[in-house]
Amino acid sequence: MPSEGGRGGWVPCPAPPHRLDAQQLLIAPEVPHGQAKKSPRPKAETPKGFRDYFGAEVTHRTEMLGKIAAVYHRYGFDALESSGVETVQALGKFLPDVDRPNEGVFAWQEDADSDKPGDWLALRYDLTAPLARVYAQHQNDLPKPYRRYAMGPVWRNEKPGPGRFRQFYQCDADTVGASSVAADAEICAMLADCLEEVGIERGDYIVRVNNRKVLNGVMEVAGLSGDDKEAERGIVLRAIDKLDRLGTDGVRALLGEGRKDESGDFTKGAGLNGAQADVVMGFMQAKRDSGAETVARLRELVADSKVGAEGVDELELISDLMSAGGYGPDRIEIDPSVVRGLGYYTGPVFEAELTFEIKDDKGRTRNFGSVAGGGRYDDLVKRFTGQEVPATGVSIGVDRLLAALDAKGRLDKTADGPVVVTVMDKARMADYQAMVAELRQAGIRAEVYLGNPKNFGNQLKYADKRGSPVAVIEGGDEYEKGVIQIKDLILGAQMAEGATLEEYKELPSQYEVPRDQLVAKVRDILDSQS
Repeated sequence: MPSEGGRGGWVPCPAPPHRLDAQQLLIAPEVPHGQAKKSPRPKAETPKGFRDYFGAEVTHRTEMLGKIAAVYHRYGFDALESSGVETVQALGKFLPDVDRPNEGVFAWQEDADSDKPGDWLALRYDLTAPLARVYAQHQNDLPKPYRRYAMGPVWRNEKPGPGRFRQFYQCDADTVGASSVAADAEICAMLADCLEEVGIERGDYIVRVNNRKVLNGVMEVAGLSGDDKEAERGIVLRAIDKLDRLGTDGVRALLGEGRKDESGDFTKGAGLNGAQADVVMGFMQAKRDSGAETVARLRELVADSKVGAEGVDELELISDLMSAGGYGPDRIEIDPSVVRGLGYYTGPVFEAELTFEIKDDKGRTRNFGSVAGGGRYDDLVKRFTGQEVPATGVSIGVDRLLAALDAKGRLDKTADGPVVVTVMDKARMADYQAMVAELRQAGIRAEVYLGNPKNFGNQLKYADKRGSPVAVIEGGDEYEKGVIQIKDLILGAQMAEGATLEEYKELPSQYEVPRDQLVAKVRDILDSQS
């Protein structure tokens, strides 16, 4: 898959550097006589291209995965957890003539068994290749079609960059064994439902649908079919895929003799003549005001191609099925400009794009862009079985979706830390633990302060750092009177930023209540905060 938000072909990856055995790792360097041996301290840093996730980030992701899983489940898909490690052969292309069989994945070779070399293993780079292996391995025991969803981290040994990491989460749903285009239409509808379920409002996204068969028809009409035109087709596919970056002029140049970029580097083109280039450009610019008009224009372009006409028929059927299900063009539309993954997919291809504007790191306004993608890939399982098995699916880039919700201010920013029961007297720890137990039994997240209680101010600083909404205080005087102090930390922080004396009196942030009203008062404060 080419990006976190979508799918694509196999992504190649290098094997690891030479391994050290245990003896090598344990041998310390010689130290001159009289000097103490000094072990080097490891650097406390994450590996390049990886990051750590804390508290709210993990909570938000978990909540999002739960919401998406609920939609997948509602559509009748079953959960699948496959291994995070696969053989290199199962993952994709294998290059036996080099020492490092894959580039783009994290791979290593198992220890040799007698005279037999060890297998090459790799961390999965997506969730689709493992599905193909699972289906081929267990096909006799699985229902047909097999509908599964999977969520989890994937790893790619690629050059990291801003917002691009070597480990990230994917969230997939696939139907294997169904050739009907209704399976593709269902995936599109489910994708739209997922986006709305996690908080992307209608009007802020669009699911755009295209079809690889239509492009095949365009190639045929343009005179680019046949094995002898494979190189030209490859150049055309790559040129189309660069439409967003190069624009129509840049793509047209690559369809012809070639293109020179700003640095002076020249990229060889496909060598198409003007008429051939017109056909390809017409395909990319075929979108009209309505789905019916777009389909009609595509039908004109591929009128002399059987496979192209088949692709147009599939697009028309998807449009009809979406309309029948109540998914209008404001949510799902036919759009021939969707070109990502066309070298990988065999039929319908779809992409979910967020249409609202955000500011980038340089303060420039731009659309947020793609957060999910998928399509039909009927050739993947064939690698294992030798027989074509129809399949279609979608992959949602969870991290990009979270970034989008954050950019729109739709992530819950209220404090989600625990209620902190402070400790005023270490000898009465049992009383404080009883308070925490009552709160937890009532479903309220809570903890007793377990640091050094000597400085009470440090306890409140701890609660603030934890994002705690409430602090519970019971000193000796409160204990004697049978009361407790409950401090609204959120309101207190807001008032500290500039509340007047009158506002402070009107909205006190600390309350004294009877001990037996602990749970009721804490819940009342939490409700008012939310």
